[in-house]
Amino acid sequence: MASEKYVLKMNRQYQICINLHGSRQLSEASVSCDWKLQQILRRYEHIIKQERQLEQEENDVGYTGVFRVCGQLLGDLEQLGWERLVYINPSFQEIHLQLLDDGNRKHVLKVQLGSEYPKERPKCLTDLPAKFEVHWTAHSHLQDIFTQFQHIVSLYQEFWDMMGEIDRNTWVLEPEKPNYSAVHRRMAISSGASLQITVDPKHPRVLPECRFLGADQAVSSLRESMDKNIQFWNEDTSLLDNLQMLLGITFPSPSNSKKEDFSVECGICYAYRLEMEIPNEVCNDTRCGQPYHQSCLYEWLRALPSSRQSFNTIFGECPYCEKPITVRMPMK
Repeated sequence: MASEKYVLKMNRQYQICINLHGSRQLSEASVSCDWKLQQILRRYEHIIKQERQLEQEENDVGYTGVFRVCGQLLGDLEQLGWERLVYINPSFQEIHLQLLDDGNRKHVLKVQLGSEYPKERPKCLTDLPAKFEVHWTAHSHLQDIFTQFQHIVSLYQEFWDMMGEIDRNTWVLEPEKPNYSAVHRRMAISSGASLQITVDPKHPRVLPECRFLGADQAVSSLRESMDKNIQFWNEDTSLLDNLQMLLGITFPSPSNSKKEDFSVECGICYAYRLEMEIPNEVCNDTRCGQPYHQSCLYEWLRALPSSRQSFNTIFGECPYCEKPITVRMPMK
């Protein structure tokens, strides 16, 4: 493949022949011209070489690099299957891939590619209960990332099954919209009591970390039941059934109650949520049981002249019933 260019010099016309030899790179081309022009250009040979080198460097980091990454990426997607692709940005530097697991749950893998892909390790964002560490070599491609993602997702099938059963059959107060990475659940038991659990995603059938939230008179019987029944925990039974056996209760569910019955407002600010805080502090008097945000109750008691503070705990009277109440200083 050859092309011709003409240079005007002192009103004279010279012919140059550029042979690309089937390549698209100017740095690989050979140049020939008549002997008179050769004599003229010889004085500028070092400048011509510099220009060709700069052009090659610009191509390597510019359009040529982009085209190379795009070409590699399109080939990888063809191998992986276009049905996996749910998003790709105009610069071809971020793609989202979808995986449907054994429970028909959709998982999205977000991959950010650098200009040196596949030599450079891509960055991956996932919604998993543990960090997704990609094993990458100089010969790795998109298919390798997706295969590793499939393997990790398969490890948490039982965890998501257990958490899904809880989400469907109890009133989950926190988080309001659980994602696949959430290992915590706060489930309503009554208007004055709830249970917060932290589940091991790799061993979801073992006894989780449990914390009762509510007034002492509302949760003391639950603690006693847990201590009495903990020996009967059965890892062959679902997490929800085990928790109900442990506490001797049936959790309120969407089939027999309303969430508003358990999402009680703070007795000071009259809101359920205060930034990330919910009304976890409850008056211990059985005739009251009014809930408060920890920060609201702390500031209220701190402003009263009759209250007293010892270390990080403040003692005072319930804003509703004026019975003794205590609250710890909120963590900053």
